[in-house]
Amino acid sequence: MTEPTTPTRCGYAAIVGAPNAGKSTLLNRLTGAKLSIVTPKAQTTRFRVLGILMREATQILLVDTPGIFRPRRRLDRAMVDAAWTGVQDADITLLVVDAKAGATDAVRAIAERLAKERRRIWLVLNKIDLVPRGRLLPLTAELAAIAPSEHTWMISAGQGDGLDELTTALARAMPEGPHLYPDDDLTDLPDRLLAAELVREQIFLQTHEEVPYAATVETESWRERPDGSVRVEATIYVARAGHKAILIGERGARIREIGARARAALAALIERPVHLFLNVKERPGWDEERARLRAIGLDDPPAG
Repeated sequence: MTEPTTPTRCGYAAIVGAPNAGKSTLLNRLTGAKLSIVTPKAQTTRFRVLGILMREATQILLVDTPGIFRPRRRLDRAMVDAAWTGVQDADITLLVVDAKAGATDAVRAIAERLAKERRRIWLVLNKIDLVPRGRLLPLTAELAAIAPSEHTWMISAGQGDGLDELTTALARAMPEGPHLYPDDDLTDLPDRLLAAELVREQIFLQTHEEVPYAATVETESWRERPDGSVRVEATIYVARAGHKAILIGERGARIREIGARARAALAALIERPVHLFLNVKERPGWDEERARLRAIGLDDPPAG
């Protein structure tokens, strides 16, 4: 008599929330890989990032989305549009809330829209290690009054607390069906885009004020070498001449450091040597160009 086989499951879980809620940290922790860049600054993620998580016979497709905020420029509108698009086909929406910041206006607005669209919501209170326990239940009640959720999870993505229980529950909640990706894949992002994102992460970490938000990175060339290494050429576009000077630094010191750290991160991710060459170009108004948005993985958003 043959043993009954466990049915395969596969589904999407969208990770949404206000900027700096810890969404990318959560994705990276759950998948065990650096798929989405993480910095202390808000609005770091600019497009949807898919992380593929296997739990026994279940494939959980985690969709990290940009933080939702009030957009001003075409780039902002594309980021917010990408976030809401990531929710459309999700089986479950994880509403990630910074427990320390609480129910801000931005969080309330997101919760209201999710409730209006009748999404299947799981509330995820993150950074619980930073707040007194007594504040968590009132926060949960306040958000539940806006958008009722099926479950509430209290986690620390940074510390890893509560993530195993969340993963197990997600696996059980996914619908039965075939896996959509090979089981050993981690993401559907092309290597060229991962390279550009790791460079942009270092720009966020090594420069300040408006410079990171006024810069974008495009991988111009990705060449496989006979020795198994890869040669990558990337261009950093900035809005102002002053930003270019800051990124290059005195005698090229800053751009060399950005390149060295991004190269090490990329090599660790793709598990082979990387030769990374960076160029910085001034391009005013790049954040209003459709071609630049498409190059970084964003669709041109509707106006208004």
